[in-house]
Order: sequence, then structure tokens, then C-alpha cells
Amino acid sequence: MILELQWEALLSRAGCRITEPRRVVMRVLEQAQRPLTPQEILERGKLLHPNLGLVTVYRTLELFESLDLVCLVHREGGCHGYLLSAPGHRHVLMCDSCGRAVEFPGQDDLAQLIDRVQQHTGYAVGDHLLQLFGLCPECQEASGSSVP
Repeated sequence: MILELQWEALLSRAGCRITEPRRVVMRVLEQAQRPLTPQEILERGKLLHPNLGLVTVYRTLELFESLDLVCLVHREGGCHGYLLSAPGHRHVLMCDSCGRAVEFPGQDDLAQLIDRVQQHTGYAVGDHLLQLFGLCPECQEASGSSVP
């Protein structure tokens, strides 16, 4: 419930209305165990709000992303999913087996790499996206593998 108050306050400060479809999209994302595509959000959201439409889901996700409430996660096969964001600059680690994703902090950790890339290419890097893939602890245990 605390998260709900935070995102609603953020929307209000941004001059946006707090509508039932926006509440439904947020509720679906809060309950998700892995990044969800807009279609998956729609399917789950229709159980809570039968009139929810795909265009509304896309517009809501676009708004939430612009306010850093959600982050875009690249999934297998060129598909994109959405995950609730934690405050601050974050990166995503996604399980190759079950699809669960977690965020981890990071910006300063890439400063030296970004400096090298800029020096080597002449580009002025303005932003970055880092996403790592691997096996979560549960999938490692199930497969009998472990972190090297």
C-alpha cells in the first residue's frame, strides 16, 4: 500500500489523473513475478477491470516509464516486458530459465567503461542500458548448477 501512495503522489505531482485503469496496471505489475508484456498485463488486468484496453495499457506504461515507475526489460525473442522500478539508477538481471528479474543499483560502476568507450569511439555517451542474464538461485538449485 505504501508503494501505491508513492506512485499516486508522483502522478498527481506530474499533473496526471489517477484512473482505475492506471491503478489496475500498477496492481498487475506489483503482483508480477517476472517482467510482463503489454499483452500479459492486459490479460491479467481484464480480470480486475473488464473494460481495460490494450491502447490504455500501452499509454499507461509509457506514462509510468516516463516517470521512472517502470523499466523496460528486453526478453528473449525481441519481446519487451515491464518491471516495477526501484528508486535511483538501476540495471536488470534476468533468469534465463524462469524469466524472473531483479534490479540492482549501478551507475558509477560503469564510469570507467563509458570513459574508455568515449575515448575509443569519439562518441559522447549520454545514457546506457545494462541488462544481465543468468540463472536465479532457485533455477541453479533445480538444475544442480551454481555460481562459478
